[in-house]
Amino acid sequence: MTTQTLDRALVMEAVRVSEAAAIAAWAMVGRGDEKAADQAAVDAMRNALNDLPISGRIVIGEGERDEAPMLYIGELVGRGGPRVDIALDPLEGTTLTAKAMGGALAVMAWAPADTLLNAPDTYMDKIACGPGYAQGLLDLDASAADNVRAMAKAKGVDPSEINVCVLDRPRHAEIIASLRGLGARVHLITDGDVAGVINTADPDTGVDLYLGQGGAPEGVLACAALKCVGGQFQGRLVFRSADEKARAQGHGITDLTKKYDLHEMVRADAIFVATGVTSGALLDGVRLTGHHVLTHTLVMNSSTGAVREVRMKRRV
Repeated sequence: MTTQTLDRALVMEAVRVSEAAAIAAWAMVGRGDEKAADQAAVDAMRNALNDLPISGRIVIGEGERDEAPMLYIGELVGRGGPRVDIALDPLEGTTLTAKAMGGALAVMAWAPADTLLNAPDTYMDKIACGPGYAQGLLDLDASAADNVRAMAKAKGVDPSEINVCVLDRPRHAEIIASLRGLGARVHLITDGDVAGVINTADPDTGVDLYLGQGGAPEGVLACAALKCVGGQFQGRLVFRSADEKARAQGHGITDLTKKYDLHEMVRADAIFVATGVTSGALLDGVRLTGHHVLTHTLVMNSSTGAVREVRMKRRV
């Protein structure tokens, strides 16, 4: 793990980028068009990034270059300046946005160049918790029930008092049944596993653990957030085809069965920002009041340990 850090002045620059994407996506809330909502966020985020004094490289983006015309993996952004790795999801929750459901976000993480895991667009098995626990508390290779028992022991409570966030997917039926069989509370989410992981670090959500399989790129974004607050994360890439394995190897990943911890996925101090598009447990969504637009952003800086909520009011 390196001790490289980014200039603190870049924090508010990152906030402006996620705000731009969130405002653009908000214009498409409830219109039933996921692709148009995502494209609006992508366009706004790319324009904002290209206006910044950085030499940015997209390491987590909209996909491979042949799949994404903008914000593709490897794309260079910015006007020149400090070299920065960028992981982003201009609109986490395209379905949530299209259906005017809560919890959609514009999300981004920055770190010094060559320090973010260049994760391919595959699935990843994940387990995460917030700060305040001894390292090694969780184990991706242990059963869901055993991890809940370990968490309960660390908290000094019964397993029935542990709250676990899981994506509501058929592939998680066995995990959900195991957790409920133990008496744990299961919080199912329809989308947005970056927010699901971050919720483990926010006592107001009541979520203790995140478990299950989601996108590998989202795993890197969530790790950047947890690094800022001292949480724990383990992940392992899941491959569904020979093509996905080949893509991973093309990204420089040689051990396809490796179990990554947080500090292997984010190897230096990072900046994480998320701006609400639609209101959820983590953030309020964009609102229009009179001639002003209001945004709510969570911004974290692991080099200082600072976690801030930024509420912006701009004339439109």
